[in-house]
Amino acid sequence: MITKQAIAKDELEAVYKIRKIVFVGEQGVSEEEEYDEHEERAEHVLVYHEGQPVGTGRTRVVEDMAKMERICILPEYRKLGLGRHIMDALEGIALAKGLKKAKLHAQTHAEPFYEKLGYKRISDVFYEADIPHVAMVKAL
Repeated sequence: MITKQAIAKDELEAVYKIRKIVFVGEQGVSEEEEYDEHEERAEHVLVYHEGQPVGTGRTRVVEDMAKMERICILPEYRKLGLGRHIMDALEGIALAKGLKKAKLHAQTHAEPFYEKLGYKRISDVFYEADIPHVAMVKAL
């Protein structure tokens, strides 16, 4: 298992392919909503399993905090602990920028995963792309 920042064109293509499979194909998010104006400013990571890119996430600075976004793993690679590696890499990027807090909008089914990583819920349920979410924060 390797986690690295996605910078090269082929790495970014892998990021978008994974997100298309998970968010667009599996969860029914429109491509217009999935790919946004923050793609070029955000910093993306990939997690590899046996040499294949199987998960991704991105971070960007919003209101002096790291905002963790678009975190996903291909269905057949879930439950292998790879999500933790994605989050560690994203938090490492945030810490390297001197950021002290991170926030995210967790799909409600993923809230327990983020709680295990130290994130705390700070909102009621709200909807993004017709999917229930909660806002969560963590001190880095």
